[in-house]
Amino acid sequence: MLKVAVDTGGTFTDIIYLENGVLKARKVFSTPKAPFQAVLNGIEGLSPQVLIHGTTVGTNAFLERKGAKTAFLTTKGFEDIIFIGRQNRPKLYDFFVEKPAPIVSPENCFGIKERYFLKSKNYISVSEEELLKIAEVLKERKVESIGICFLHSYTFEENEKKAKSVLEKFGFEVSISCEIIPEFREYERASTTLINAYLVPVMSTYIKKLKKELKDCRLYVQQSNGGWLNAEEAGKLACHTILSGPAGGVAGALVWAKKLGISKILTFDMGGTSTDVCLIDGRLPFTKEYVIDGYPLSIPVIDIHTVGAGGGSIAYIDKGGALKVGPQSAGADPGPACYGKGKDPTVTDANLTLGRLLPDAFLGGRFKLDEEKAKKSIYELAKNLGLSIEETALGIINIANVNMTRALRRVSLERGYDPQEFALFCFGGAGGLHACSLAKELGIRKIIFPKLAGGFSAFGLLVAPPIKDFSRTVWLNAKEKDEVLKKVKELKIHAEDYLNSLKLNSKDFFYEVFLDMRYKGQGFELTIPFEEDFISAFHREHEREFGYTCKDFPVEVITVRLRLRGKSEVSEWKVEKDNDRVFRKEVKVFTEQGWIMVPVIHWDELKIGEKFKGPALIVENFTTVWIEPEFLVEVKENYTMVATYESS
Repeated sequence: MLKVAVDTGGTFTDIIYLENGVLKARKVFSTPKAPFQAVLNGIEGLSPQVLIHGTTVGTNAFLERKGAKTAFLTTKGFEDIIFIGRQNRPKLYDFFVEKPAPIVSPENCFGIKERYFLKSKNYISVSEEELLKIAEVLKERKVESIGICFLHSYTFEENEKKAKSVLEKFGFEVSISCEIIPEFREYERASTTLINAYLVPVMSTYIKKLKKELKDCRLYVQQSNGGWLNAEEAGKLACHTILSGPAGGVAGALVWAKKLGISKILTFDMGGTSTDVCLIDGRLPFTKEYVIDGYPLSIPVIDIHTVGAGGGSIAYIDKGGALKVGPQSAGADPGPACYGKGKDPTVTDANLTLGRLLPDAFLGGRFKLDEEKAKKSIYELAKNLGLSIEETALGIINIANVNMTRALRRVSLERGYDPQEFALFCFGGAGGLHACSLAKELGIRKIIFPKLAGGFSAFGLLVAPPIKDFSRTVWLNAKEKDEVLKKVKELKIHAEDYLNSLKLNSKDFFYEVFLDMRYKGQGFELTIPFEEDFISAFHREHEREFGYTCKDFPVEVITVRLRLRGKSEVSEWKVEKDNDRVFRKEVKVFTEQGWIMVPVIHWDELKIGEKFKGPALIVENFTTVWIEPEFLVEVKENYTMVATYESS
């Protein structure tokens, strides 16, 4: 059975597959106007029986506000909840800050006469007549999708389910909060449900097109939690694909690092458009407080921090005369100036100008970079700054490095972790050119460069298991252990029903249980992996996170979570290597000390156990690694390069 993983990025689409136990990779340009075309281009000549897809279709549709025309139904009196939000100011002292562009118009927000009373357990049932009237109005307005979030649906589902059954008869796509996120906090629940409703028509259309082309192939879509869903379910749960590709890379990094006996890593994924970073301390970190373009997305996602710094990030001079880099990107089209179409100077153009990219070795020699156009794009900046072209290019790199260092500090130092205790796990097409500088700045002594780094997120998709998250707000005193265990059991039954509906064997899956806990009266919770003495576990985590505990204060269990995790079908692999490769030569590279001669080595020439010291350029078909002089490199299992910083 041929299993293929495809990760669609902003500039390139990466393909990785396992053939006779050997990992093989491809890379093609992304096709933003028709994303599925890049997938077909990438797998041309292959006949996959299984395809796992990491896609940016949902993310891009949301950021560009190209989702479906959507309506919002909620409890009467709460129609403005999506616009009021939490009233947090994104910039505290900025009087002119703009709110994010809306995904639903006020006239398409409707209040329904319904209510559930938590204390008395009484309720007002939703009126079918009222729903029919609203449906007629929405039909006239050509609304495609509806998000429904009633006030207490996390504990009383009947009204939302009734509304869904009525409205679906009119042809609407309907997302209800009790199926998306059955948890309290109505604003976050409403936002998440509305994002899903906004993206469902886009994702389901994309998946249908892809499935039509991929005959006799089972299609799965990567989720933001590091596991995959079948294509049909992904079309209905579109909000779960928001961090699809980056989540795959982080999950894959943990698998690869553990093969090397390392479990504490800082992942650094630099692609063409952005850089994604994540701190892993033995297990994948999750958050339910992710925000995309101003809107909360309260589903479990791998805790990834993203900055607008990639190979295609555009350099410019601001109104104050300072050199800036990003977040605007040249993307795949027109791309950096050296690709031949664009004119704006980018990070890729700067690396090429400095000699750190070889124009004849890009994409394995299939695409030649235009060095003259790269220098020409930087010339105008250099003239305005009064610097040479090389000095300006080095300035562009240094500023991009500052942006990425700040991101790594955000997920480590600002959360109480010392980055020096972690290894920097570097991947993404552009990451290898910057990793050594970032490690030196943060005092990180070890960098891991996996073979196939240029398409590593696709590797993460290939080794990912199926994952499904379930949750339920319960509001219990933590001392009521029997009640907590009862709620966990109910969630397990719900998970088993889900597996039965898909005709899957529960023996192929295992359960991970988490509890959202807090001291009584606190506004937010900590998510604690379930253990026998979960109260003590909460105290320990609270002290680590905030520096204090209140052991005599009542503790609450607010939400019970259950993760259904399958087994990965890929646990062993070898890396493809061209043993006949002969590439060694020397080139000039511009550094802080000026031009220096640097050896160029093809990754395929390296032997396991080999050691060498920087400076060096390591070239591979889809990435280049710049090893700075202070680093000693050892080639480990599967031709993984581990660079150790040797300070003078």
